[in-house]
Amino acid sequence: MTRIDISRTNRLGYAAVIGMEGHARSSVDKRLLELLKIRASVLNGCTFCVDMHMTDGLRAGIPQRVLVAATAWEHAGDLLDEREKAVLALTDAVTRLGEDAVSDEVWDRAAAHFDDGELGALVLAIATINVWNRIAIATRMTPPVDAKHPVV
Repeated sequence: MTRIDISRTNRLGYAAVIGMEGHARSSVDKRLLELLKIRASVLNGCTFCVDMHMTDGLRAGIPQRVLVAATAWEHAGDLLDEREKAVLALTDAVTRLGEDAVSDEVWDRAAAHFDDGELGALVLAIATINVWNRIAIATRMTPPVDAKHPVV
């Protein structure tokens, strides 16, 4: 059971995250956005968000095999192109941070496919899904299972 509804208890903060989400949706290609959301959510262990973005990706017409490939992209072979793999490598680095943070190798790989504005939009999109993951995990959100969201 969800602990609290942050959209209700903390409206201004939630609105700020919604604003970040709106920017991500308007500035990042839908396919890339869903792939990076899936990957970050897998890394963070957020089943609620993995479920949501797999579902959203399917509704957007992204092939199921491509969506699944994002979960273990390093071994996806030709299911993902080099541009998608560069975004997912950047997603891994920005999500994990750690001692090495975002290496020049990872950054340069992404920069080979995207200009500075696009790179900035990707970093903001990755940051946004990480915020959503933390909200969902902290409040114990779980994927809905009901008539509207059946397990098939």
